[in-house]
Order: sequence, then structure tokens, then C-alpha cells
Amino acid sequence: MAAVIVLLCLVGAALALVAASVRVLREYERGVVFRLGRVTEHRGPGLVFLMPALDRMVRVSLRTVTLKIPVQDIITRDNVPAHVTAVAYYRIVDPTRSVIEIENVVAATSQIAQTTLRSILGKADLDALLGERERLNEHLQQIIDDQTEPWGVKVSTVEIKDVEIPERMQHAMARQAEAERERRAKVIGAEAEFQAAARLNDAADVISRNPVTLQLRYLQTLVEVSGQQGSTIVFPLPVDMITPLLRSAESHAAETDDEERARLDAALAAARVALERATPADPTATLTVGRPATQGNGAP
Repeated sequence: MAAVIVLLCLVGAALALVAASVRVLREYERGVVFRLGRVTEHRGPGLVFLMPALDRMVRVSLRTVTLKIPVQDIITRDNVPAHVTAVAYYRIVDPTRSVIEIENVVAATSQIAQTTLRSILGKADLDALLGERERLNEHLQQIIDDQTEPWGVKVSTVEIKDVEIPERMQHAMARQAEAERERRAKVIGAEAEFQAAARLNDAADVISRNPVTLQLRYLQTLVEVSGQQGSTIVFPLPVDMITPLLRSAESHAAETDDEERARLDAALAAARVALERATPADPTATLTVGRPATQGNGAP
């Protein structure tokens, strides 16, 4: 009976020893094994056999980690306060270095990302922060990756998620954008007027070579306007059609004036002759026009 108990104890100890010496690593995991405190070549994936009481294994995941960078309060180069959030993607490419070079690779990478974010964005203007995010993301990724490379960490991407600025600055930016759009509208309108003037100049050159073109254009305009109900039609006439009429009216007016002046001159001459005939020889005598004067007794 005692032998059976001893045998069972030995079997249990053997099973415990086997369980302690066998590890199973997934496809995305690697194991860094320390034997008596010295690191050996990393192992995995699959079954990993360890020497009991001599080996100690640390599991390391090789999957890409999404690191959310907390909100950072920064002041841009043009003295605008802003709240910035970002996200970084990294993965471990050297399991051994990620264990022996740094105590906590996740915390270290997070701190490096935060300090780098504040440093780089503090050197940029607000316009660059809002309009040049791609360049800033690449710059941040390069700097963080250079700092984490000795730890066996590869930072693949850094993205600025959100930028919050004060409400007053938002209103100022809205007014600036409105003014910019008004400026563009005025420039586009001036450019359109310039092009239209150039086209009208070309059309005037064509019409000047053939005046009939202008009359055809008038007729076409009249046809277009006549198709609208309740419209007032103003039909312009070419100057070359009005000029003969004006010249005829001026000549007729000149002839009328000459005849009237001749009649007036003739009347004045006849009045002057009648006056000379009626004047007496005595210069002191007076000319009585009307009924003859009577004597004292009333006889003529």
C-alpha cells in the first residue's frame, strides 16, 4: 500500500513538472526565456519546453497596438491655445529588446508620444495645424519611431484626431473665411467682366467690317423679345439710318428760317417807307395817326 502511494506521488510530481515545463504560444506571441537570469533566444509560436526551476518565460505580443494619446493642451507658435487629441499605432518587432531595454514598453511609448506631440505642435502655426495635418503626422511618426527604435518598437502611424480652439477664435476664423470668399467672388466677377469686354471687343471688330451684322443682330433680338408676353419692345435704330433724317430736318428748318426772315425784312422795309411818306416838311410838326383833328367850332 505504501508503494502505491509513493508511486502516485511520483506520478503527480512528474505531471506537475511536465505542466510547468511546457508552454503554448499563439501565432502572434513570442516568448523571451531567461535561464538563470540570462536571456536566451526568443521562442514560439507553438509548444515551448522549459527547464523547470531554471527557465522563466515572458510572453510578448507582436500585434499592432492602438495607443490613444490623451488630450494635450498646447499653445501654437502664433499664441493660440488649443486642445489636441491623437492616436498612434505601433508594434513590437524585437521581443527580446522590448523586454530587456525598457520596463514597460506601453507606458514608455505613451509618454514619448505625448511629449513629442506637445513639442512639435507647439512649433506650428494654427493654420498649419488645421491645414497641414498630413505633414505634421509624418513628422510626429518619424520622431516617435526614432525614439522608440532602441526598444524594439516600430511606430507605423500617428494621426491627429481632433483640434479644439476657443469659441472666439472660431468666430474670427469664420469671419476670415467669409471675407476670403467675398474677395474670391469679386475677383471672379472682375475676371468675368474682363473676358466679356474682350469678347465684345472682338464682336465689335467683326461688326465694323460688315455693318449688316448689327442689323441682323437687332432683328434677332426683336424676335427673342417678341416671344415674351406682356413685354415692352424697344427697337433701336442704327445711327446710319437716323443720320439722313436728321440732315433733312435740319435743311428744312434752315429753309423755313430763311423764308421767315425774308418776310420780316420785307415788312420792316414797307413800314419804313410808309413812315417816310407820312413825315411833314416842318420838323416840329407831329404826325397824328387816326381820325383828323377838328377846329374850335367843330368843323373840319
